[in-house]
Amino acid sequence: MSIYPQLIIDALKNVRYPGTGQDIVSAGMVEDDIRIDGMKVSFSLITERQNDPFIKSLVKMAEQAVLTYASPDIQIKGNISVKSKQAPRPALPDLLPGVKNIVAVASGKGGVGKSTVCTNLAIALAQKGYKVGLLDADIFGPSIPKMLGVEEMPVYTEKAGGRDLIVPVENYGVKMLSIGFFVKKEDAVVWRGAMASNALKQLIGDADWGELDYFLIDFPPGTSDIHLTLVQTLPITGAVIVSTPQEVALADARKGISMFTGEKVNVPILGLVENMAWFTPAELPENKYYIFGKDGCKQLAEQSGYALLGQIPIVQTICEGGDDGQPVALDPNTITGMAFARLADSVVEAVEKRNRELPKTGIVEITTK
Repeated sequence: MSIYPQLIIDALKNVRYPGTGQDIVSAGMVEDDIRIDGMKVSFSLITERQNDPFIKSLVKMAEQAVLTYASPDIQIKGNISVKSKQAPRPALPDLLPGVKNIVAVASGKGGVGKSTVCTNLAIALAQKGYKVGLLDADIFGPSIPKMLGVEEMPVYTEKAGGRDLIVPVENYGVKMLSIGFFVKKEDAVVWRGAMASNALKQLIGDADWGELDYFLIDFPPGTSDIHLTLVQTLPITGAVIVSTPQEVALADARKGISMFTGEKVNVPILGLVENMAWFTPAELPENKYYIFGKDGCKQLAEQSGYALLGQIPIVQTICEGGDDGQPVALDPNTITGMAFARLADSVVEAVEKRNRELPKTGIVEITTK
């Protein structure tokens, strides 16, 4: 039997791309490089992007189509290569070449107001004239789009450097991305760890973050594979640990510190933030009620040898501002606004000190024996 290119093309017209129903020949996914050597056939498939989720199944379907509609004697297995129309993602650790400092904001425990602290810290830094980016890495509980008042804003891509890049949503001078933009807000995100980690890598490496002075990452609670993915993907300048004064929260804050300072990770701790340090009624700004205990995080900082970067009081406006998409840091004349402004100054000072005294952090390489 004679094998010729049109026979292969006609066979491949029976392969349809999942979701669109269009055959891969009409879709322009078969490159004009069909090579025939006796019964051995090879060619290339072209995808729009490198991480096309259907490419493995398409290769198998293409192999089967050639054997079914051209000849069962054709040698095709392993002879289909895959190319992408997009330029490849930059190699690690150069995913964010325009970012000067990458700061992890973590807690080790949920419910201590970490995302609130991270969001208001980002705004406070932006108000001081810094270029700020914010990644909501809490895949299973993304709340920052609501706090920044951008839940309903559309996310789109732009062509840059031969790649389609996600354009971060910007509000209050802060560029931000979250998985919350890509799932329905009423739906639970039920993903395995690998899927969540890959989504984060896309938000980092397939987005146009541009030039930034500070790139804040709102880490999820706990010490999980997502945390490892982030430190293996980005050279993190340092970590800010958030806790309440309560001993239950401090116990998990210690675990968060341990994760970053462990021998395999070794990310510097910039300092601790004591959130919900005391309750202050808005009408009685001088009054302080220590409803979660007094100075617990401050004492932990002293015991551990780390700086206490700030103490943030509980004020009703913090809750209201987060719910309304109007974070309290927007008003530097309020008690909480001033607290976050001071926190921003402390973080800047801590980062500068860290950069003067310590070598640049590299991405973490974790191997199992």
